[in-house]
Amino acid sequence: MFRLGRTRIFLLIGLLVASPVVYWLASPLFYDVQVNESPSPSEDLTNLAVGTFIDADSFHRTSGNATVIRTNNGSQILRLSNFRTTNGPDLFVYVATDTTGKDIVNLGQLKGNIGDQNYDIPSNVDLSRYRYVLIWCRAFAVLFGSAQLS
Repeated sequence: MFRLGRTRIFLLIGLLVASPVVYWLASPLFYDVQVNESPSPSEDLTNLAVGTFIDADSFHRTSGNATVIRTNNGSQILRLSNFRTTNGPDLFVYVATDTTGKDIVNLGQLKGNIGDQNYDIPSNVDLSRYRYVLIWCRAFAVLFGSAQLS
């Protein structure tokens, strides 16, 4: 009869538990998600602020443009264009007061690591205060890239 020792059983259980976590953490590094949203269904658009993304470091790289647009109905949209970032787990788009990720407004989960995409900005957000767009890994509190709006 085949017998497993206690150590092997714990090792097997640990492997079964760790496998999904390792997959969730590592798999985004091996594929890209492309998004191609149109600028806006509105005809009259006004650019309120523009910024260019810079890399957080040599591993977390981000490029493209961030533009805050006001539509003809008065709503504000953050548009990422010519956008590309290193893929990773749990990536979000924030507007923030700086690049530390401490004083932020969460605009939602990143739709894709490549391509043009739009995010609604709540009407109560003071863009004279929130001057940075961050691509942020929430799981590890790591910046992937930022754009300063001006």
